[in-house]
Amino acid sequence: MDTAERPSAGPGAAVRVAVVDDHESVRLGLRAAFQEAGHHLVAEAASVAQLQEALAGERVEVVVLDLSLGDGSTVTENVKRLHDAGAAVLVHSIADRVGLVREALAAGAAGVVPKASSARKVVDAAVAASHGEILTNLEWASAIDADPDFARAQLGRREREILHLYASGLPLKVAAQRLGIGYSTAREYLDRIRTKYVEVGRPAPTKVDLLRRAVEDGILPGLDAEPPDER
Repeated sequence: MDTAERPSAGPGAAVRVAVVDDHESVRLGLRAAFQEAGHHLVAEAASVAQLQEALAGERVEVVVLDLSLGDGSTVTENVKRLHDAGAAVLVHSIADRVGLVREALAAGAAGVVPKASSARKVVDAAVAASHGEILTNLEWASAIDADPDFARAQLGRREREILHLYASGLPLKVAAQRLGIGYSTAREYLDRIRTKYVEVGRPAPTKVDLLRRAVEDGILPGLDAEPPDER
């Protein structure tokens, strides 16, 4: 399910969450933190496969996922399996594993929170991810900067302006009006932007994907807002 289509709890509502970590002490600590905050920890497991077996088709809104699991699974396959099940994914890992963090973000994880963070910060980040928010922080930026294969799209000034407004949540027609250009011209800019991202191996077919690219490329630095619906 696409992030834009994933149902989420309303503001203040209890979130249905699951935890995947192969350290029991971490799972127990997160269980206590979520329960104390009034959220429903539906299941916890040492691997994604075990979690899916425990859930038996039951839906959760967000999964807090450790990157290095002992079952031989890869980061990409774990994130994609959870996405396919309709859950947002929050990476919970030590901050120096930037390669794995980058892989998780590329696979569609909503963000990363270091294991050194307080339990309150993990809970808040998981709730934000369940609402469809993309979380950006130093760990996200470090993962991008440390990836030698990461290629930024070479966007022109107008293309960056359109992407900034459109990915921030404005309908394309309104973004065009803000820049004093026609809708058809704005559409051409958007098509060119998507083409350029495909050329560097970072396709962005949806508005949520464009939001991710804008964050990754610093066009929306420090963005911590809910992705808008497709228009």
